[in-house]
This record gives sequence, structure tokens and C-alpha cells, in this order.
Amino acid sequence: MEAGDSTKQARAATQLRKGVLEYCVLALMRDRPRYGVELLHALEDSGALATSRGTVYPLLSRLRRDDLVTTTWQESASGPPRRYYALTDSGRAALDEFTRVWPGFRHAVDVFLTTPHPSTGDPV
Repeated sequence: MEAGDSTKQARAATQLRKGVLEYCVLALMRDRPRYGVELLHALEDSGALATSRGTVYPLLSRLRRDDLVTTTWQESASGPPRRYYALTDSGRAALDEFTRVWPGFRHAVDVFLTTPHPSTGDPV
């Protein structure tokens, strides 16, 4: 591996994560409400989507402002009350739309990554 390769890989992973993180967080709430640290652990367990509180909590605030999630406080058996996030109807609709679009998008990217494409013109 050449010097700088790991930086390039990290940059590519960061850009991909930014593009899909919102929908992955919404998907984690599909079946039940979740609290912030629980979401962080699930993302961390995925490996590629591991992120920080400094990314997830502002994202959750934006999802709430955009009416994609709602929040409730619930007592915790171990510590202070927790804020739980749940999908709204708008959040479920956004997730459903992403779920419909994603396979075609993923396929298009896969085609570019796996199929040689001839040059279509003179180099600039």
C-alpha cells in the first residue's frame, strides 16, 4: 500500500457514510424507537458505518426538525432517563422512498466500478 492510500480510503468511506447515514439511522428505527447510544452501538457494530456522537446527535436533531422522527423521554433502569427516537409517517415515507431508489443506485455504481468503459473522447 502506498503512502496516502489509507487517507484516500478514509476519505472515500467518509463520503459514502455521509450519503447513507441518515437512511441507515431511519432504518434502525423501523421496528421500534431507539435511543442515541443504542443507535451509535448499532452503527459501530456494522463496521463501515461506525461514527461519533458528534455526528449522530446533530443528525437526530435535524431529523426531528424535519419531522422525520419524534422523541419521547423514558425512564431507564440503569441511569438517567433516555430520549427515544421514533419514525414519524414522514420518516417512514422517506425511508420507503430510499429503499425503492437504493437498489438501482447501487447497481449503477456497481456497473461503473466493475465494467471497463472505453474512452469517449480526447483527453483534456
